[in-house]
Amino acid sequence: MSATDARVPVTLIPGDGIGPECVAAARAIVDASGARIDWQEADAGAEVFKRGIASGVPTETMDSIARTRVALKGPLETPVGFGEKSANVTLRKLYETYANVRPVREMPGVTTPYSGRGVDLVMVRENIEDLYAGIEYMQTPGVAQALKLISVKGCEKIARFAFEYARSDGRASVACATKANIMKFSEGTLKRVFEQVAPDYPEIESWHVIVDNCAHQLVKRPEQYDVIVTTNMNGDILSDLSSALIGGLGFAPSANIGNEVAIFEAVHGSAPKYAGKDVINPTAVILSSVMMLRYLGMFEEAAAIEHAIFVTLESGVLTGDVVGYDRGTPTTAYTEAIVDNLGKRTENWTIREPSPLELPQLAADPAYVKVSSRAVVGLDVFVESPLSAEQLGASLMELT
Repeated sequence: MSATDARVPVTLIPGDGIGPECVAAARAIVDASGARIDWQEADAGAEVFKRGIASGVPTETMDSIARTRVALKGPLETPVGFGEKSANVTLRKLYETYANVRPVREMPGVTTPYSGRGVDLVMVRENIEDLYAGIEYMQTPGVAQALKLISVKGCEKIARFAFEYARSDGRASVACATKANIMKFSEGTLKRVFEQVAPDYPEIESWHVIVDNCAHQLVKRPEQYDVIVTTNMNGDILSDLSSALIGGLGFAPSANIGNEVAIFEAVHGSAPKYAGKDVINPTAVILSSVMMLRYLGMFEEAAAIEHAIFVTLESGVLTGDVVGYDRGTPTTAYTEAIVDNLGKRTENWTIREPSPLELPQLAADPAYVKVSSRAVVGLDVFVESPLSAEQLGASLMELT
């Protein structure tokens, strides 16, 4: 076998609920495109939790991803009442896939209030810091506390990634959305670092926007945005809002990209009430596989699949989430239609032709910010007391 004939190993995680149906559709289409992928199936999610593995990710799956360094996965359920944190979050943090990329674009045949306005943007969400670091506890029996962790290094990685992605995808602008007006240290760090990084990409327009105004503008005039980079929680919320502009989560793919590992998945969840009924829309996972192929440098196969999706939608072959489950095209028939349309090209819609993505390379030193001096500027003291604020204040005054 020549080097060009070699198959690329990819870990395949079917997932929970509708996951196996979506992943089967994507796998069939990728194989039909001629992409030479060596699928290596692995488990994660609900069934793994039930086996007593608290992370939801067994050692064999971790080993597979460590070998292949690329995974395509279906949505994973986080069961209530057993298990620990989300298996999705576990995977992202375990392999430091710090960039969550969520493209949002208008699709043919999918009518929304924004149809015809050319919505075509990408949400770049920091993926492992912020409140998703998962550090929370009961400060007192009546008060919960969560730590919002934002690092200079994490901000520089995601800011540079956003500009590199814009450059590779032929996009003209990057907007940074934060709540820096209120959280001046945490959210403010991303704003400051973004503004320090921007001059390194002079060909790309950049600006900062307060995140609530960004949400407002996404509803009012979404076509003004090309790439939006933001913190973890903000990105989770804004990307779901953005997907609603183009027809829903059934059309929302994503990539979790780190310097060593990349994991591709739909934005949507496992939707167990639709599982096994052959009615769900697998487009988001299929488009996630397109992102995967481009990441692997298989640009021709990726473009062929995206053209086939658009041709299929243009022809009126639509799933139940778009036209109603009583008359929508079954999942299997929709998949077959896309396979049949491989080789055809849409004449009415532009399919982007990205160049290879250059990942930012930052110094490995954990002490990324060097300081010459330090000073204690305050001390936090937590007091649990049944007294009123006035009584407690008087008591503390007496003690001091």
